[in-house]
Amino acid sequence: MTSQPTFKISRRALAAATATMAALRAGGTIAQDAPAPVKYKPNPPPQKITLPKMTRGYVNGPFGQIHYQDGANNGLPLILIHQAPMSSRQFESVFKPFMDRGIRPIAIDCPGFGMSDVTTFVPKVEDWAKVVPPVLDHLGLKKVDVLGHHTGGMVATEVEQQFPDRVRKLVIGGPFPMTEAERQKFLDGNQRSEIDFVYKDDGSHMAEAFMVRYRMYASGGQAPDAKLITRYTVERFTGYGPFWYGHHAAFLYNHNASIPKIKHPTLIITNTGDQIYKNAQETMKMRPDFSYAELKGGGVDIIDQQPEAWADAVAKFLKT
Repeated sequence: MTSQPTFKISRRALAAATATMAALRAGGTIAQDAPAPVKYKPNPPPQKITLPKMTRGYVNGPFGQIHYQDGANNGLPLILIHQAPMSSRQFESVFKPFMDRGIRPIAIDCPGFGMSDVTTFVPKVEDWAKVVPPVLDHLGLKKVDVLGHHTGGMVATEVEQQFPDRVRKLVIGGPFPMTEAERQKFLDGNQRSEIDFVYKDDGSHMAEAFMVRYRMYASGGQAPDAKLITRYTVERFTGYGPFWYGHHAAFLYNHNASIPKIKHPTLIITNTGDQIYKNAQETMKMRPDFSYAELKGGGVDIIDQQPEAWADAVAKFLKT
């Protein structure tokens, strides 16, 4: 008969084993490396918020309620129209610089984006332009300057052409004339990446969308701010309409046809790192009479990357 070996177990080891078995019976898991204990600090100080005070409100428009932000100072009123698929928050970093330069920023959420109601149909750029006059009427403004960035630049162009009596000067950040071959390429890409977008059960589509915006920001040569990129990503998905409405409308719009019709004093503002920088150069060939401002570097997020320089260029044109 073979004798069984004997083992000595310390009280500490026995207590640890007992605790582990109790955790497993309770449905827990065994931690490989237990984290260091964290002591809660009561009454943590609030984070410092430095955004300027903007009056926010709603106006009844042709497609429902329109959300806007208004600097409400006594400066030159400037309507700001965001790119897709973002919202009026795109201009947060230049609200104060504009007000410091004697300009009253008024940023609008296009229908379906931000906190504005969505259309009951797939919208076009021409439709979004129709929400600007109700905002002006509500604020008691007869004539304003109008600025748009990327998709917003197309909307601003349509405001100038549909409502010429309401516009003093026009600013287009990133105009987008293109060939028909380019248009088809963009529409095909939009079908694949946005219209056919798949929301995944594990939420990985959020991480993928974050990285797309991260790379876009980084392409401008600056290290992305993860908190800022998170805001961009969330804005994409939290509008009342499908986010693909924005680029779909932009790629259908014929800026080639509308740019030659512009009659008001116009500034083209661009930057060398913008994805559509070459389109701004084409625009200047079409309209050498336009004013022109170019910033070095940056990307599609130039407003956040170089807010002071960007606001300077716009203010100089508006106040000349």
